[in-house]
Amino acid sequence: MYKTENILDLDHTIAKPLLATKDYPWEALPLISGFIRELGPTLPAEEYDHPAEDVWIAKSAAVAPTASITGPCIICAEAEIRHCAFIRGSAIVGKNAVVGNSVELKNVILFDRVQTPHYNYVGDSILGYKAHMGAGSITSNVKSDRTIVHVKGEGMDIDTGLKKFGAILGDNVEVGCNSVLNPGTVIGRNTNIYPVSSVRGTIPESKIFKSPDKIVNKD
Repeated sequence: MYKTENILDLDHTIAKPLLATKDYPWEALPLISGFIRELGPTLPAEEYDHPAEDVWIAKSAAVAPTASITGPCIICAEAEIRHCAFIRGSAIVGKNAVVGNSVELKNVILFDRVQTPHYNYVGDSILGYKAHMGAGSITSNVKSDRTIVHVKGEGMDIDTGLKKFGAILGDNVEVGCNSVLNPGTVIGRNTNIYPVSSVRGTIPESKIFKSPDKIVNKD
């Protein structure tokens, strides 16, 4: 249920060649940096600027002068990087995606039309097509005891082998304001998370997460 093909439409990301080879999307997390360094030099110069080492920015993207961008990084067409955004590296920002004011990204893939518009931290995570992080919502990417992150739920317990792994959001996921997605959270397509939620484990597609004990079907 939480395999790559079941929660992500790979036709909506420049990272398709990477993700298509992985059974589970989190398997791509350690490979994002190398993938960007390989893909970047192949991007057409008439479409992408190359302003710094390992940084490629589409000419049609809007980047605020106060944004901080460190490579490796690819920012795709029509993306919007707003004031004081902090891209720490190993980041792919998809077409028409929004990285808002005071948002911090690190080791992430944002699919096309993803929105992280206000005060979000997204680290070691993948956000699917049209996923939206409400203001102040974050991915927590390291367990307090610094041990390996497991993906748990519905009778499964998968050892990811990763000490840093935030969340995987399927296509069209809506995360409410000021919510925390704990390490190893995986959310299926078209699911909504209530504001001020603490989410962990796996949440099926087409649900409304009101609390850990109240997850209901969408009408």
